[in-house]
Amino acid sequence: MMTDLWINLPVKNLAQSKEFFTQLGFTFNQQQGNTDHSACLLIGQKNVVVMLFDEPTFKGFTNSNIASADKGNEVLLSLGVESKEEVDELAKKAIAAGGSSNHKPKEMQGWMYGCVFTDLDGHKWNVLYLDKSKMPN
Repeated sequence: MMTDLWINLPVKNLAQSKEFFTQLGFTFNQQQGNTDHSACLLIGQKNVVVMLFDEPTFKGFTNSNIASADKGNEVLLSLGVESKEEVDELAKKAIAAGGSSNHKPKEMQGWMYGCVFTDLDGHKWNVLYLDKSKMPN
């Protein structure tokens, strides 16, 4: 039986990536997964693990090249927040910390409000507030 899910992302500069996510308000597990080559990013109330690995370490695990994030998207990492204001705030923090976005926060389909930003390594993050009272059945 499967017990956990970890998301693993390659990063060019581990120290810069840790600083980026710290500026966004994320925390790291300081006891596990925290080495010179990796960092254990914790997300949400359930502490979903996103492991950040320097590129040589990531390549060693996958035994393959790393895809170029600036040429397309392989995955969109979505973060649920509790309000539209949190979407706006996280988008602003991402830009201030060195990330980028060409997707301004907006309402979608009448019940979602969100924004996509790109981290320092080109990974796409989708910040969403879901108004469950307006969700279609």
